[in-house]
This record gives sequence, C-alpha cells and structure tokens, in this order.
Amino acid sequence: MTTSEYNKCVDEHADGVYRFILKNIRRQDKAEDIVQDTFVKMWDRHREVSHEKAKSYLFTAAYHTMIDYIRKDKRNTDFEEAPQDILTNENRYSDLSEVLEEALAKLPEVQRSVIMLRDYEGYSYKEVGEITRLNESQVKVYIYRARKFLKDYIVSLDKVI
Repeated sequence: MTTSEYNKCVDEHADGVYRFILKNIRRQDKAEDIVQDTFVKMWDRHREVSHEKAKSYLFTAAYHTMIDYIRKDKRNTDFEEAPQDILTNENRYSDLSEVLEEALAKLPEVQRSVIMLRDYEGYSYKEVGEITRLNESQVKVYIYRARKFLKDYIVSLDKVI
C-alpha cells in the first residue's frame, strides 16, 4: 500500500472503526487511543497490506486491540473509576436507544462484537468470522443468542414501564 492509499484509507474508514470501538467500550478517550493504535499497526505493515484488504485489516486489528485493552483494563479496574450509573439502582429511560445501549452493554464481549459488526457495520457472516477469528456457524450462533437476549431484555422492560 502506498502512502496516498494509506491516507485515503484513513479518510474512508476512520469514522467507521471509531464508531465500532466506541459502541463496544463506550469511552471516547479509550476509543480514540485504540483507533490510533490500529492505524499505527496498519502503517507498520503498510507494505504487506493491500489497499483492497485495508478495511478488513483495520476492523480486525481494531477488534484485537480493543480485546487487549479490555483484558488489561479488567485487571486495573478500580471502584472509584466505575461509572456512577452502574452504582445506582435507579434507571430512567428516555428513549429506545438508551435501552438498546444498556442491553448491548449487558451482552458478553464476543456477542456484542459480532452483533455490532453484523448489524451496525453491515459485514457478512463470513467477514465477521474473519475479523473475530470465529467460524461462520459460531458467528451465526452468537448473533442469534445476542438478538434473542436483546429482544427478551427490551420486552421485559416494556412490562416494567
């Protein structure tokens, strides 16, 4: 990949990669760091990555960088750093997007990632499998389970509200 192709790739895909990471970790500063690290990794390997495969490489590298961050962060989590809305029992919902965000946050990491790649970013099952290093049938199972959980979660809130 040439320098101009790399710059074009940054222009075309930076927002999508950022949205994907931000939806998963919900911390703007960390999402920006992960996206920056992802583009640094791509630059380090720019001679090996073709321009046609750049988007797939970016999402794969971003996914694995995010997983590394989450694993590292789990070891360093402190009670004072926990968001205040997690520490309270009171939940108020002003719209469906808040409910959906909360439901997505309750999904296991792998289910949240595959549902975000498939439903938010529009990747095929095969592409999601390549990015997450899962086979296509595993991706389908995780997406099914995630969608079922989201449906049940939203329906159970309708009964409460």
